[in-house]
Amino acid sequence: MQQLRLNAGADKRLRGGHVWIYSNEVNTKETPLKQFEPGEQVVVESAGGKALGLAYINPNTLICGRLFSRTVKTPLDRSLIVHRLNIALSLREACFDKPCYRLVFGDSDGLSGLVIDRFFDIFVVQISTAGMELLKEDIVAAIEKVFKPQGILFRNDGKMRQTEGLESYSEVAFGEVPELVPFEENGVPFVAPVHKGQKTGWFYDHRLNRARMQQHVQGKRVLDLFSYIGGWGVQALAAGADHVTCLDASEFALDVADENARLNDASDRFQTLHGDAFNGCKMLLEEDEKFDVVILDPPGFIQKRKDIRNGEQAYKRMNQLAMRLVAKNGILISASCSMHLQRERLVDIIRSESRALDRQAQIFDQGHQGGDHPVHPAIPETDYLKSYFVRMLPVS
Repeated sequence: MQQLRLNAGADKRLRGGHVWIYSNEVNTKETPLKQFEPGEQVVVESAGGKALGLAYINPNTLICGRLFSRTVKTPLDRSLIVHRLNIALSLREACFDKPCYRLVFGDSDGLSGLVIDRFFDIFVVQISTAGMELLKEDIVAAIEKVFKPQGILFRNDGKMRQTEGLESYSEVAFGEVPELVPFEENGVPFVAPVHKGQKTGWFYDHRLNRARMQQHVQGKRVLDLFSYIGGWGVQALAAGADHVTCLDASEFALDVADENARLNDASDRFQTLHGDAFNGCKMLLEEDEKFDVVILDPPGFIQKRKDIRNGEQAYKRMNQLAMRLVAKNGILISASCSMHLQRERLVDIIRSESRALDRQAQIFDQGHQGGDHPVHPAIPETDYLKSYFVRMLPVS
């Protein structure tokens, strides 16, 4: 392997546990980045020449290196992937009683650039870096060895692939993968559109928060905004909600939500509304609709730091619209998957928008991502999900 030499002091973050190497941290006089091929594995050295471990490189990106081993004796190959899949599996089996979860969460599981979601014996894989792309066959072979899968699907169509110079595609790599794949969350049966849905077809990260939600919806009218395929709303039905409305901009997602309600024998208590969430909320307000529980789990309004100002405005607008639809003493569940929206900022948005409506917000519970999305303590980006359970009281 070639060596990648760092600038003086650039090893401090790596020694502290981080695994990313930025292009401006590389001593390009001694080790020019242009000499490396995208995905190539290298020995990372401090400015003084001490080996720090092994990384794979993409000379064309800001994050040009990702450390995968703290020794120089462990290349990233099929054997190491098998080992790390087993380590990841042991955590998931300790946390969950059914084989439905995020099996690999990138950096947090020592496999930077790789995400694998498991739906019983179906595995949906997303690769976002050039280093992992070169290991496609090894990833498939490792999954086959550890799990004996029914099918493996590559959903390699994420936004980050373009930054890495990678093409977008979706393909079945092994076995058979149906259009709708069955799985279970919190004891509730679902199907996920793994070929055509968002990301891998499902979002396991809110599992624990959806479980919390279930204790507050029995006999209630529930509105699920940005509902996708009904992750929150259908679990509310299973927990005894009197009626659930799912609002989403995708007709395809709402069709799958209908199917998920049917799977749970709850079609008679379920309806969908197709449209933009902002406009949909305004329409419901014009019709004087009120709900006992409103769930607001929007997409990430803040993708990058430059989006913070506009993104926060979107969170403010959406939270106020949702609050206006909450009945007296009802509950708002306000969530965010934007890493750049700090927890305290979301709390402040809840405070300010409730006061603008002359209501008192009372936060009585809060949630985080589940155990299949472990946090890497040196990488803040892995700690991104937050949710607040808020009782909306009249001012007395």
